[in-house]
Amino acid sequence: MGTLIVTEFLTLDGVAQAPGEPDEDRGGGFNHGGWQMPLLDDESGAVMFQQASSMDALLLGRKTYDIFAGYWPKAPEEIPFTGLLNGVPKYVASRTLTEPLTWANSTLVNGDLAERVTEIKARHDEVHVIGSLDLAQPLLRAGLVDRLNLWVYPVLLGTGKRLFGDGTVPTALRLTESVTHAHGTLRLTYEPAGAPAYGDAAA
Repeated sequence: MGTLIVTEFLTLDGVAQAPGEPDEDRGGGFNHGGWQMPLLDDESGAVMFQQASSMDALLLGRKTYDIFAGYWPKAPEEIPFTGLLNGVPKYVASRTLTEPLTWANSTLVNGDLAERVTEIKARHDEVHVIGSLDLAQPLLRAGLVDRLNLWVYPVLLGTGKRLFGDGTVPTALRLTESVTHAHGTLRLTYEPAGAPAYGDAAA
């Protein structure tokens, strides 16, 4: 069985909506799009590519697929991610899209999500999810996530979609790596470690 890795870019207060550009996702009246861009640096960008380069499949939700499919097929070839993302098999979880999908090597995932993603993991060594907030939660609830790559940026936004919002299943996490990058950005790697443990301070 392959490994499923979820990569997310978060503010310190947990907002993961529209890190890349102003009009990426204005849902809910969000007007902070592009918040990640001033905090990027060459070193962390290289690490992001290094982390992604081991994927042999990409799993996306519809909104992230639409954003990626609108950019990467036409992106400059000198960008390292261009060849990687255009070349790998892509699976898109959506109830509204229909095949054929416009981005080459893309397949629609429909039916029971847990069953289909389990099948995908069985076919690939390393399946990556990037962004796709609406998809990440059901994957976590189904116990399908093997690793979380979280990039936490030193900025507070107060509003916006959060990775761990309502409906998050109580889960203990094991920290396997912690690195500080420029601008105070934290790169945290976690693996699920079962149910949380509880204690009693009075004892």
